Amino acid sequence: MDHEHYSKERSASLDLLLRFQRLLVSKLYPGDCVGQVPNTYSPDLLGVGSLLKKYTALLCTHIGDILPVATSIASTSHRHFAEVSRVVDGDLTGILLPELVVSIVLLLSKNAGLMQEAGAIPLLAGLLEHLDRFNHLAPGKERDDNEDLAWPGIMGSFFTGQSCRNNEEVTLIRKADLENHNKDGGFWTVIDGKVYDIKDFQTQSLTGSSIL
Repeated sequence: MDHEHYSKERSASLDLLLRFQRLLVSKLYPGDCVGQVPNTYSPDLLGVGSLLKKYTALLCTHIGDILPVATSIASTSHRHFAEVSRVVDGDLTGILLPELVVSIVLLLSKNAGLMQEAGAIPLLAGLLEHLDRFNHLAPGKERDDNEDLAWPGIMGSFFTGQSCRNNEEVTLIRKADLENHNKDGGFWTVIDGKVYDIKDFQTQSLTGSSIL
């Protein structure tokens, strides 16, 4: 039911593009072509690869035009960011792009030679800077310029039992903070980008400190 509701909210043209994108991916998904060398791919398969490249180029051009404008508006305030994010989420950027990236990564893992022959991957790389600029506007992501490359450890609600409803309620822990804490006898560790204090667990663990 959720899927049907989602489909009704999408425009017919966007739904058609999504179906077309999935058709391209399904035609490229490896069957008998696995393990073939590039010069033995069938003309039909290479044709689909070329079509995927043209489709990706058009999609990236559109998104490359949209994101700078979205970033400019979203930088006004957190409310503007939330509204722009909602619009972008329902546009090509939020519907077609995530699935395309995942599909291309999957195809690359299955048949790297064919995907390199198609040449669609470098086109996506051009969007990274635009996406990065937009994502850095998310509430709670403000950092000094010197900490742009800081290690993003987060101490979340694991200790309090309360759910963090927004990014502004979490505490950012720099890598240097973690190292200094552990040098002073603490035992913080990182799992999936979040910082956990396992000092008490260390004394109860049957595995021994070396494994921890």
